[in-house]
Amino acid sequence: MKKEFRVKSDKDFQKVFHQGISTANRQLVIYTYAKPNQKHFRVGLSVGKKLGNAVVRNQIKRYLRQALHEIEPAILPQVDFLLIARKDICDKNLAQIKKSMIHVMKKANIINPSLIKELSGGRNEQ
Repeated sequence: MKKEFRVKSDKDFQKVFHQGISTANRQLVIYTYAKPNQKHFRVGLSVGKKLGNAVVRNQIKRYLRQALHEIEPAILPQVDFLLIARKDICDKNLAQIKKSMIHVMKKANIINPSLIKELSGGRNEQ
């Protein structure tokens, strides 16, 4: 993810967190905030200390960034969103995290389902 595609400042994080809409599954919570004039989506990642030591947290963040990179073309551009990892994500591999991310993004309506089918080679991922 390029720096301009990240929610970095505390002010932006708080705006998405407090004014955004929350959607969740067992592994992830996503807060979405619509920004109609934006050309590309922006994302913020949060992995709390309750999930493990620094090695575990960094591995989870790497998996989240890689999954985002793989499904990036299907994500709608006019949105800022935060991905917050839950405890259940700790024992998941990249494929499971990607599947969970697609599921929560479909629930939040920030992903184009037809493009996801193309990216996954025609398989229906849920």
